[in-house]
Amino acid sequence: MLKITLKDGSVREVEAGVSVLDFVKQVSNSLAKKVLAAKIDGETKDLTTVIDKDCAVEFLTFEEADGRWALRHTASHILAQAVKRLYKDDNVKLAIGPAIDNGFYYDIDMDRQLGEADLKDIEKEMKKIVKENLKLERKEVSRSEALKMFEEKGESYKVELINDLPEDALITLYTQGEFTDLCAGPHVVSTGKVKALKLQSVAGAYWRGSEKNKMLQRIYGTAFEKQADLDEYLHMLEEAAKRDHRKLGKELDLFSLHEEGPGFPFFHPNGMVIRNELINYWREVHRRYGYQEIKTPMIMNRKLWETSGHWDHYKENMYFTKIDDEDYAVKPMNCPGGMLVYKSHQHSYRDLPLRLGELGIVHRHELSGALHGLFRVRNFTQDDAHLFITPNQIEEEIQHTIDLFDEVYSTFGLTYTAELSTRPEDSMGSDEIWENATNALRNALEHRGLKYVINEGDGAFYGPKIDFHLRDSIGRTWQCGTIQLDMLMPEKFDLTYVGEDGEKHRPVMLHRVVYGSIERFIGILIENYAGAFPTWLAPVQVRILPITDKHADYAYELKKKMFDLGLRVEVDDRNEKTGYKIRESQVKKTPYTLVVGDQEMADGTAAVRKRGVKDSEVMKVDDFIKYVQEKIASKSEEF
Repeated sequence: MLKITLKDGSVREVEAGVSVLDFVKQVSNSLAKKVLAAKIDGETKDLTTVIDKDCAVEFLTFEEADGRWALRHTASHILAQAVKRLYKDDNVKLAIGPAIDNGFYYDIDMDRQLGEADLKDIEKEMKKIVKENLKLERKEVSRSEALKMFEEKGESYKVELINDLPEDALITLYTQGEFTDLCAGPHVVSTGKVKALKLQSVAGAYWRGSEKNKMLQRIYGTAFEKQADLDEYLHMLEEAAKRDHRKLGKELDLFSLHEEGPGFPFFHPNGMVIRNELINYWREVHRRYGYQEIKTPMIMNRKLWETSGHWDHYKENMYFTKIDDEDYAVKPMNCPGGMLVYKSHQHSYRDLPLRLGELGIVHRHELSGALHGLFRVRNFTQDDAHLFITPNQIEEEIQHTIDLFDEVYSTFGLTYTAELSTRPEDSMGSDEIWENATNALRNALEHRGLKYVINEGDGAFYGPKIDFHLRDSIGRTWQCGTIQLDMLMPEKFDLTYVGEDGEKHRPVMLHRVVYGSIERFIGILIENYAGAFPTWLAPVQVRILPITDKHADYAYELKKKMFDLGLRVEVDDRNEKTGYKIRESQVKKTPYTLVVGDQEMADGTAAVRKRGVKDSEVMKVDDFIKYVQEKIASKSEEF
């Protein structure tokens, strides 16, 4: 009998040669209906895999990323099979078809140019294949057998992929009905498991990502276990399209992007209001949490970047220039400058923790194809802070930092999940340093009781990190906040502090950002609020509409009064109907629209129309101002 260790630590005994699927049925019949794949000793496998040794087994449902991956990978094969069935006369050749985040795609070379009508036909055929509930059968063949098979089928892309493999390699094939594909897997047991699917678009994609190769047609789709989950996801995509920050940024006159500076956003007056309010709030919070603000140069000498390790580990993302025949770099990160500020004084243990914050503009070389509105740019402002601490202050300071994160994110109504990222391949430092640093972060998370997932190999080159993924109003997640533990940079810069024993010691450093990038955070907020910012962030907080010209003087008196009290207010005195101006104010997502006429002038009042509310409320002007001031002071999202 074999011993199988389950995820909860329990141990089961099974006979050798049993499949994972049969084993899960022994554990629970209800679970067997949900399981899509399994991890055996940490490696994701099909449920048809035979268990032939003592091992650890973890069952994967659609709730787990690897379970979703298996189902969507199968969906890509169903897509390829449907295309092969429908377009037999169009010289169809298959390239690759992986699962991806939120879906799958397949790259296809064919004579026919696919359009929306074709996608509907393909999706219809895919649903037929799902109903056929075809078993997916895995088979290993020799390289020569695989070559012969795909050469006979005219599948030149598959042949190229096989030729790249070692001559003694065993080639894995998956067959469903009449269709066989080259694939390493894993897959679900049958096509019937893919109960809900949707094809979304078709786009061009170069074979193997090189513009030197032929342009293929890439069909994108997504798949879920349940139709209700698919419907919810598609609704979220519709909402996301309405909230696209690039579209709203233009409509609300917040920012623009120009060919003269690709990846370098231009902020307009309305956008600068939001930006400055975020910065003011950042400074206020950080002052309360014991931070001091610094500013470091944007361009610094090559020697600095060699010392920091960026020259060797980050050079391809940097911009360079020469000054007096010496190499300089435009900073991609603020950290090295922060090191020099610390080093400019000798510090005592009494100075620590020393929290230095910086709103530093950084530049990073991003490929033009990766640029995306405010989300992926080439210059941005990082709300950095570098915390210099003693080794025994690590956990306390991480908890203090997470307290700050909690306060900031809750202000915007954002919740988060945490992710612990470990050592990447291209990294500096010894195994011991990395292990100690990673354990320190792990302990801080566990002692706080904060749930987290491990993201293997995604740490910075100088240390592990905790990433904070924010959840917005329509359920999407965004990576923003980061806490990075760095024991290497203080050593490289020979940073010290004088301890209680009078000797010099090496500080530990925490890098951390809350917003991440102010530009990106603004983009997230635009989409989270759908452009309808809370009053404290709104570029125009109050818009006053005089009914006729004779009410304009009163409107401007109100504007001056409010402006002098710090409110952002505008008067719309155009010769248009009041109803039209009210609708336009609502389209511009103004929090408060005030209509003033004869009665309002006589009573010292205004008819107040709150954003999103159909009816107006007559208020004394002083009462209204006090009401708005309270909303601004509390940073309330509600009216």
